[in-house]
Amino acid sequence: MKPSGSLRLGVNVDHVATVRNARGGVHPDPVRAALLAAEAGADGITAHLREDRRHISDADIEALMRDLKVPLNLEMAATEEMLAIALKHRPHAVCLVPEKREERTTEGGLDAAGGHNYLAPFVRQLSGAGIRVSLFIESDPRQLDAAKSMGAPVVELHTGSYCEAAPGAPRDTLLKRIQTAAAHAERIGLECHAGHGLSYDTVGPIAAIKTLAELNIGHFLVGEAIFSGFADSIRRMRETMDAARSE
Repeated sequence: MKPSGSLRLGVNVDHVATVRNARGGVHPDPVRAALLAAEAGADGITAHLREDRRHISDADIEALMRDLKVPLNLEMAATEEMLAIALKHRPHAVCLVPEKREERTTEGGLDAAGGHNYLAPFVRQLSGAGIRVSLFIESDPRQLDAAKSMGAPVVELHTGSYCEAAPGAPRDTLLKRIQTAAAHAERIGLECHAGHGLSYDTVGPIAAIKTLAELNIGHFLVGEAIFSGFADSIRRMRETMDAARSE
């Protein structure tokens, strides 16, 4: 059990599956990667089952549910197909994310405020099945308030713009927005996570935000694995997060 106030690391294994699918076959196996990640210090595993199945497959989700000893966070679009899959497998958590077929990766957060009436039934049905629901949103108090009003217990703040911004004032401005949003989440009773695009160079200021409970990181760790190995990349990220949180 981690001490109160510690920061969890969720490792996303989507892009292990991307490498596998580039050639077909079964190698590299994202389930093997997930098990290795857990051994290396990941507190949970994230996998995004996309409508077009471009990386994670239905069989991967079945195997992850069967073999993992740490929680599985299933990222998915708010569609009837994905709802049925989530209700069938009942992972520990589901993170509802926006999804466009033409995008290379998730671009921005859900419009929870504008899509409240559409999203609320998904939150209600998933929660009723004992699944912890989070919404992947921008650092905007309106979006956090909407998540709270529809009964989602968790939000995940999109850190992509922060990671892509130039160091200095542009990035500092976006960091301040994330800090403000995380504080607002705590005030209204939401557990707050963050993720997207985080690297060794950008994770420190995010990990230092005491009101964040979890970071979800994937693509960078899979890329670093080419040079240092998957377990080492995760251990280094874990150490970087822990050092930033302890300051």
